[in-house]
This record gives sequence, C-alpha cells and structure tokens, in this order.
Amino acid sequence: MKRVALLVQYDGSSYSGWQRQKNATAVQEILERALFKITNHAVTTFAAGRTDAGVHASGQVVHFDVDCVIPGNRFSDVLNSFLPSTIRILESVEVKDGWHACYSAIYRHYRYVINNSKLPNLFIDNWVWHRYQKNLDEVLMSIASKSMEGEHDFFAFQKSGSNRKTSITKIKNIDIKRVEDLILIDIKATGFLYGMVRLIVGQLVLVGEKKISPEIFKDRWVNKKKNDVKESAPAKGLCFVNAVYEKNVFKKINNNDFFPVFLIKGFS
Repeated sequence: MKRVALLVQYDGSSYSGWQRQKNATAVQEILERALFKITNHAVTTFAAGRTDAGVHASGQVVHFDVDCVIPGNRFSDVLNSFLPSTIRILESVEVKDGWHACYSAIYRHYRYVINNSKLPNLFIDNWVWHRYQKNLDEVLMSIASKSMEGEHDFFAFQKSGSNRKTSITKIKNIDIKRVEDLILIDIKATGFLYGMVRLIVGQLVLVGEKKISPEIFKDRWVNKKKNDVKESAPAKGLCFVNAVYEKNVFKKINNNDFFPVFLIKGFS
C-alpha cells in the first residue's frame, strides 16, 4: 500500500459539495468512482477541508491509500482522463504513511469574491456574489474583520447542523481588498465551522453598506448573538483556495495562492 496526495481543482456549481451524499452528486463520489475504474477496487479519499454545495476549490488537497502499480506522480494524468472537465487534478505525489490531508494541515485558506459593480458580468457570474445595491466600503469591512483574528469562540458564525464539539477556532489572518469592482475577502484559519465564511461575509456586507457598524458586528459574534446573524452569502462566491502544511509536498506548484489570476487581472 502507498499513500498518494492530490492537488484538486473543481467548479462546485454542479455538485452538492465535497463529501458524499445519499441523494446528490458530490466531488468525492466522482473522484472515488474514477479511482475505482483505475484500480478495480474501492478507494476512500480524505480531503483537507469540506466544501458545501456550490462552493469551489482551486487547491483542495486530498489523499488516499492504494495498492497499485501506477506511480504516485502519474495519478494526476491518469485520473484526469476519467474525470469530467469540472474536476481537474493539478498534481499527484506519493507521501509518507503518517501524512494526512486534513490532520497534517497547519491552516486553510478560503476566499470570497464580491462583484460590487452596478452591472452583472456573465463571464464571472458563477464565481462571485453580485452585490450591487450599494457601493461597499471595504475599509469599514476590513476594520470590522480585524477583531476576529486570533483564537475565539465563533458560535454566532456557525450554521445549525454542525457536529463539531466546540465552536472555538483560530483565525490566522483576514485580508479584504478591492480591485476595481471586485472585493476579495481572504480568510486563513486552523479550522472553519459549518457555514462560517458565508455567515461572516453576510455580516461584513452589512457593515460595508453601513447598515450596521463595526462595533455591532463585533458585539454579535463576541456575545454569541446567533439570532442576529441571519444573512448568509451565497455559495458561488466562495472558494477553498488551498491548505498549507509544514512542508510543501507538491513540487510543480509552489505558490500558496491557486486562485484564478484572470479574475483579478481582468478588473485591474
């Protein structure tokens, strides 16, 4: 048996998320189905982070154990010939037995993109939230977000249905910037609660539209006022950018930011 790690990119528009579902099609199911065709036996995959229905990934990390003659670095090419165009393997490598896509990760990076233009853009609509009603104040949004950096209890930013034992997690960094009409919200954390990023973005947009102040924003999550946190940003604007490890196991791609550059350059 050998352990293989994959760097996976997918358009989540047509999927029910990463994890297998009973009555819907998930990315994990499609990937494991392709592995079965290659190896002729069931293979279980493990991801660095779960993504919900409609959420994308530009650098998801996955691992699996397999007894197969195919070298670890060849799985990317072989798998891509069996996968739909909405799922691509950027790289595959053989890793040590104790390495784990989820548990070996130091932190994970999500990016949310808002199109704040008055007009829609057909070419990026599947990957952004078109929030056009008001001009967002990204400076106010950034001021509000900085209070969340560090280890805190983010109970207010957790959707119901979570099976986590605690809502405490550590946000390493939050960066919010505007590139013309695009607002990029980058959040890096050791772990994310169920629906956490979309709930945070929903509240930050209220700050940006000056419907609530940064102080009210902070009061809602610090004092666990979950009932006041009602707005959740749509899934399509969210992307799992990548997971970061003590030692980078992937050799072809060294850049920690795998997000499509054309989205940013197109508005600069």
